[in-house]
Amino acid sequence: MKFPVRVSLEKILELTGAEPYGNIAVEICGINEIHTVEHGDICFVDHPKYYDKTLKSNADIILINTKDVDIPEGKLLLLTEDPFAAYMNIVKYFRPFMPCSSQVSETAKIGEGTVIQPNCFIGNDVVIGKNCIIHSNVSVYDGVTIGDNVIIHSGSVIGADAYYFQKKDGRYRKFESCGSVVIENDVEIGALCTVDRGVSNDTIVGEDTKLDNHVQIGHDSIVGKHCLIGCHTAIAGVTVVEDDVLIWAKVAVNKDIVIGKGSVILATSAVDKSVEPGKVVFGIPAEDASKKWRELAALRNLPDTLKKLNNLP
Repeated sequence: MKFPVRVSLEKILELTGAEPYGNIAVEICGINEIHTVEHGDICFVDHPKYYDKTLKSNADIILINTKDVDIPEGKLLLLTEDPFAAYMNIVKYFRPFMPCSSQVSETAKIGEGTVIQPNCFIGNDVVIGKNCIIHSNVSVYDGVTIGDNVIIHSGSVIGADAYYFQKKDGRYRKFESCGSVVIENDVEIGALCTVDRGVSNDTIVGEDTKLDNHVQIGHDSIVGKHCLIGCHTAIAGVTVVEDDVLIWAKVAVNKDIVIGKGSVILATSAVDKSVEPGKVVFGIPAEDASKKWRELAALRNLPDTLKKLNNLP
């Protein structure tokens, strides 16, 4: 998330109670997670396992819980006992929950020719393009951007919070979402689908992509252009589905992986690692489809093979 204006270090220290070390003249432009962080962003780290990765990232301002690290040149470390809580204080200040008093917010912008059916909720600062159809009982949360010629069927939810929690002292703390969702032109989203907002960046569904019913797109995922995604498919967070991908029904896709351009995932598969462009995969875990079919054929022959072996003299 980028701040609307550059923020002073004094304001960040007020929100976090942190102690600064390093380049106090650094420009503070936004707040982001490690996988999407840019120069000028605040990031946080609270575990020694990730100190080195975070310190070497593009983050210029790092909330951290130790002084026993070298400060990279040009960076600012903000020492605090609980970097996660400090990070959340910043998020809540710059992206607070804003109640809406009407079904369609007065701050929403809706394009010419777009139809909003009864019982929809359109939140604050939503932008919907031209010639869209938003069917009944759709909820579009705050800050979502929808392009032209988009169809969203009944019961779908666009922009719900990321399913993202940190466990501390036996309880889960919510990682507040300050990202959003971008639905590009000519997308069709089936009934009862969910597209979660990014934690600190945008979840994107690319141009001309079509979702069947009951599809889940996780936080910060990027679905490319001209993709088809079958019903009951769940794509976890921070996953990239490149252009022209075909995903059949009841597929589970793990987080932090890439589904290559033009690949095909056959029905009822579970994908736990990245898929090469143009590849056809199947199974649990998903592998090259032709290899998996040969394995299944061999498995079907196993009882007869064992019987023959047992009857050998």
